[in-house]
Amino acid sequence: MTRIGVGVIGCGNISATYLRNARLFAGIELVGCADLMPELAEARAQEYGVRAMTVEDLLASPEIGLVLNLTVPRAHYDVTLSALSAGKHVFTEKPLGVTADEGQRLVDEAEARNLAIGSAPDTFLGAAGRHARRLVDQGAIGRPVVGTAFMMGRGMEHWHPNPQFYYQPGAGPVLDMGPYYLTMLVNLLGPVARVSALAGQGQDERLITAEGPLKGTTFPVGTPTSVLSLLEFASGAMVTFGASWDVFRHSNHPIELHGTDGSLRLPDPDTFGGIVSVSSRGADWVDHDTAGDLYGAVNFPLAEPRIANYRVLGVADLVRSLQAGTAPRASGRLALHVLEIMEAILRSGAQGEWVRLETRDVQPAPLPEEEAAALLGPQEADAKAR
Repeated sequence: MTRIGVGVIGCGNISATYLRNARLFAGIELVGCADLMPELAEARAQEYGVRAMTVEDLLASPEIGLVLNLTVPRAHYDVTLSALSAGKHVFTEKPLGVTADEGQRLVDEAEARNLAIGSAPDTFLGAAGRHARRLVDQGAIGRPVVGTAFMMGRGMEHWHPNPQFYYQPGAGPVLDMGPYYLTMLVNLLGPVARVSALAGQGQDERLITAEGPLKGTTFPVGTPTSVLSLLEFASGAMVTFGASWDVFRHSNHPIELHGTDGSLRLPDPDTFGGIVSVSSRGADWVDHDTAGDLYGAVNFPLAEPRIANYRVLGVADLVRSLQAGTAPRASGRLALHVLEIMEAILRSGAQGEWVRLETRDVQPAPLPEEEAAALLGPQEADAKAR
């Protein structure tokens, strides 16, 4: 596989994961990294053996064909647009933009320039997502009819020293965590046709309890922190999606789907592995632990609790798609549809009415096991074979 030079813009916490994982995959050659804070770029460059660059030099470099945009969400649009304008393919962290209008403009720009654009999350390409997709496509639960998806917890102020931005417009539990759940659902069920929702907040102010200079202080909440939505898919399936940072403890499973012939249970879609369970016509659950499957082994972090984390899988698939002349699976169009769903959920929660979606043909092609294995570099492929 021909390798493409990759430059990283944004050297915050998540960049370490991408820079580490990039070495697992064929077709990717890390060239340089850049950040508005040069010291962050220098630190990452030394740690991972790449060049520290300015953003301008990175975008101008003929060695770099693809930009990996790992900036904060509010900068995604400007950085992605600059990279496209410089003639670079782009893979960006989620969300594609902070509004569907931003996302649409980026997709249109990439297509006008004949450039590829992709976006996280790529977790649906992991072992659990691939196994669940095979089961659904093979009719293991028949025609999907109803389902539930829940992302619930206490929020960010208990571990993040500067959590205020999570609770302002453009953030909140739907925009921050929704992409993992919604992308997995669209992967399994196809596009969403319309959305209805209720939205509210448990507290007007939040107390920071994480260690740091702001511990013990409060800040105002400016966006809904609890949302319950009803998603009607173009296929006719109906799924309740709940996202909340007002929950101390719960027993809801991350994702369950129920069809005319059985039921399917999925693990947390924010990870690449976990246990996928299927029940045929009411029989006992049959569990499949994907830890032994490709991109399902627990590998991150060094301390507990550990998960399967293969971020960059979507980047490797995008690089493959450039050479094969096919559409990337974690595509800009898929990310745009998910962004439109989230925007529709928040709009419906504010206005109290159904919202119809415009985008449609977005369900990614399944990732066959042989093709998934071909994305690995030679050393990793040999290790997997052994």
